[in-house]
Amino acid sequence: MQHNHPADDSGLTDPALAGLRLQLATQENVLCTLVVDLNSQLHFARGLLALTDRRLLARSPEGAWESWPTADGAGIALQELSLRHFDHAGVGTLELHDTNQRLASWRFTLGANVQALRLVRLFAQQQARTTVGAGTEAPAEDAALCPECDLPLPPDSEECPACARELHTPPSTWVLLRLWRFADPYRYQLLAGFLLTLASTAATLVPPYLTIPLMDDILIPFQNGQQIEPSKVGMLLGGLLGAAVLGWALNWARTYLLALVSERIGADLRTATFDHLLELSLDYFGGKRTGDLMSRIGSETDRICVFLSLHALDFATDVLMIVMTAVILVSINPWLAVITLLPLPFIGWMIHVVRDKLRTGFEKIDRVWSDVTNVLADTIPGIRVVKAFAQEKREAQRFREVNQHNLAVNDKLNKTWSLFTPTVSLLTEVGLLVVWAFGIWLVSKQQITVGVLTAFIAYIGRFYGRLDSMSRIVSVTQKAAAGAKRIFDILDHVSNVPETANPVKIGTLEGCIDMKNLGFRYGNRSVIRGLDLQIRPGEMIGLVGHSGSGKSTLVNLICRFYDVSDGSISVDGTDIRRFGVADYRRNIGLVLQEPFLFFGTIAENIAYGKPGATRAEIVAAARAAHAHEFILRLPQGYDSLVGERGQGLSGGERQRISIARALLIDPRILILDEATSSVDTETEKEIQRALDNLVQGRTTIAIAHRLSTLRKADRLVVMDRGQVVEVGPHDELMAKQGAYWRLYEAQARQVDSEEGGEEGGGEAEQSRIALATSQLAHTAQHAGNP
Repeated sequence: MQHNHPADDSGLTDPALAGLRLQLATQENVLCTLVVDLNSQLHFARGLLALTDRRLLARSPEGAWESWPTADGAGIALQELSLRHFDHAGVGTLELHDTNQRLASWRFTLGANVQALRLVRLFAQQQARTTVGAGTEAPAEDAALCPECDLPLPPDSEECPACARELHTPPSTWVLLRLWRFADPYRYQLLAGFLLTLASTAATLVPPYLTIPLMDDILIPFQNGQQIEPSKVGMLLGGLLGAAVLGWALNWARTYLLALVSERIGADLRTATFDHLLELSLDYFGGKRTGDLMSRIGSETDRICVFLSLHALDFATDVLMIVMTAVILVSINPWLAVITLLPLPFIGWMIHVVRDKLRTGFEKIDRVWSDVTNVLADTIPGIRVVKAFAQEKREAQRFREVNQHNLAVNDKLNKTWSLFTPTVSLLTEVGLLVVWAFGIWLVSKQQITVGVLTAFIAYIGRFYGRLDSMSRIVSVTQKAAAGAKRIFDILDHVSNVPETANPVKIGTLEGCIDMKNLGFRYGNRSVIRGLDLQIRPGEMIGLVGHSGSGKSTLVNLICRFYDVSDGSISVDGTDIRRFGVADYRRNIGLVLQEPFLFFGTIAENIAYGKPGATRAEIVAAARAAHAHEFILRLPQGYDSLVGERGQGLSGGERQRISIARALLIDPRILILDEATSSVDTETEKEIQRALDNLVQGRTTIAIAHRLSTLRKADRLVVMDRGQVVEVGPHDELMAKQGAYWRLYEAQARQVDSEEGGEEGGGEAEQSRIALATSQLAHTAQHAGNP
């Protein structure tokens, strides 16, 4: 039974997967799966849709399975079906129709909307392909697809409507409820915090109530000539002191406990976001800025943590205080309580009006702030280039512009917020004035005592104070909601390189790579198409071709940084999509064209792929990469720090460290992507001598622009525009005088002209310099005279 990478297995439960496997026939392939999380009554319930190459399968929340055949074994449509998609009011709907009626429908929350659109597209493509024999036109092969969600792009547009809709959807306050999955492990601590909040709030409501006997039984009788009873006064004052101390203790315990919980929730949120980020494919990172992702994981999670530890706690306290105070006020005097609550509807209406503006405003502020961090993330790592081209003023101006934009967006939001907060304060002051007036009238009519009015005023102070505090929390809540949305935008993103449901365990790979009818499309551009190539175990293959011919893309597909759009790549007879992603990549050693080193020691960088490596293994890998000698010349040898991105080393030294890092893991498949492009000729010869021994018995794929470095390859694969145009050994391809011969001759002429220029006066070189100088002078002249 064969399964072709269900697209969202991470969201499936074990019973659903087990049931799906039982439903599949022999050689039936799963093309796409979708978890539907709502039933027909819009209650949360998990079901499953699975599209195979033969039928559409559906599992109801109760566990019952249904299926609708879409094609027979020969790929001919059995009936004309259509899968229709709708979304309304936060609920997505899929409906299956034939020519006469609706056959079934499923509903889901919009978190699964992108995957649902993918299912609809694949279903439509399958129907179009299966009805070609009946005279239906097949979909165009060159239809542009969105690189994010793999859905068709509209004509003459590079923006995907589905992705654009998700990106510009305003954040909802309800998104904060999704944080419960991170709070659930601490539910008992949160319950204890709630009980402490309840008790501390009750303790703070005791003192105003004790002012009634203090006024009516102690102070007013004393003014009328009666004696004060010291024991009664001591008891009342002791009650006030006890309530204050108890409230302090309960508040301290509550604040400390919930602060610990919120910090752990924030840490779990950061960890989960970063872990999920590492599981996403390179497609996702290609469309994101480093500063934006750093801002989301850093500042957004900090903002949520502060909200949970301080403001959410204050909000719960405010709600409890308002409710409990309202109950006490009604129990003391209902009419006076009604007067007290008069401003409440107006404040609630203002909060509702302002909330939406704050919500969208804070999300815009977050996006603008990401632009600020993006400038920093671009400029600081590239400071050498900035200084080399004397562009400090330009970068300073670029930062000043985005910072000014950030200031303008904040100013616009502050206009709304600055009007809202004083208005709430004004309403509470007016409410207090009305209570004073009505209370004095009641006292004059002897319907309440002075002590009751005093207690009322004390409770009203707490009531309105909490109401004002709640209005201020609106701002913080909307900030947290905007931050949570940006976090869940990452967590909800489905990788384009998904893990398979049942990964095939990898034993010892032989290294046989077989590519059949390979096709890959990036966005609206077809990069690889119709490629067939077989690489034998232990064979060294050289990939050559012009820039943009698809060499690096092919290597990325072999490493499964991307999944193929058409065809398949098999290693030792197994489709690589059936392997676990991490298990498969552990068998590949990769040396990139631009070596990247992490901040740390030389030894840590070499052992990055094998953290438990011994010092002897590290030294052996360094010797094989001809890096041992220059490492020993460093002040601390293998314990020397290389600086951020290896800035403390030369380009050739960084490349040799990168080669040693790949060699240490002893991979069965070795990929060299311009591995010697950053070293001088002498160093290149040393590395080539080391590689001659290392490639023995190991499948090696090497990319190089200098064709002379690939002469020892068993076969050379010449690529042009995403296709293989020639395959064979160096001598055989030279004898054919085809595409490889033309590349080799062009490069040889270039080398000869450069050597001739160095030896004999360099007439050709002087001509090039003269031409370049005249072009520079011409450019300078036009720059000075626009």
